[in-house]
Amino acid sequence: MIDILRSEWTKIRSVRSTVWTLAVTAVLMLGFSALTNASARGAAGGPVPGWQAIILGLTGTMLASLSMATLGVLVISSEYRTGGIRTSIMAVPRRMSLLTGKIVLFVAVSLVVCTVASAAAIGVGVAISQPPSIEMGEVARSSLGSGLYLTACGLFGLGLGTLIRHTPGAIVSAIALILVLPTMANQLPGEWGASVAAYFTTNAGLLVVSGQGNGTLGPWSGFAVYLAWVAAAVLAGAVLMQRRDA
Repeated sequence: MIDILRSEWTKIRSVRSTVWTLAVTAVLMLGFSALTNASARGAAGGPVPGWQAIILGLTGTMLASLSMATLGVLVISSEYRTGGIRTSIMAVPRRMSLLTGKIVLFVAVSLVVCTVASAAAIGVGVAISQPPSIEMGEVARSSLGSGLYLTACGLFGLGLGTLIRHTPGAIVSAIALILVLPTMANQLPGEWGASVAAYFTTNAGLLVVSGQGNGTLGPWSGFAVYLAWVAAAVLAGAVLMQRRDA
């Protein structure tokens, strides 16, 4: 497994699209934090409350989730596009070991980068909005929650990329499941519609970022529901990867 992880690390750091996508994620987080906090400070005519500065500092999370999902797709689909997956399978005949190595390394890299970017985004927001006080415990919780959520979105993309094996198709599917369909689910009528919306992908997953429940799920139970969606995509992709030709 160490050799697999070393190989995957070489792939990630040597492919320019990976580095650029991670950079875009950080820029989105920092840029939206600066814009929203500057706007809020201007509208308030002075400093804003600490809790509001933290929330505004993470307004870039939604768009950043799309860039991370795209990165997750590229980690696996790019090998199918170039035919490099055949070489990878020849080097590692046990396909599940290969996929596990990709997942482990991706999660490690993503979690570090996204958590640091989230903390930096909050820091930028606080520096601009200058709240009278701020709870460091809430800063740490929000940074970790955002890092976990963005990592889960990237893993969702990796699962879809393994399942579909086609970069544009997997990216469109990720955008639909992360951004479009959750918004549409919120428009469903009645109590059954509210229940479906509460458990639907990022509607549940985003609770860990805000730290607030939705009346049905709490922050961590919502994130657990989102992880169940992610696990379903990854497991489906793993089963088909095992059965299909490279």
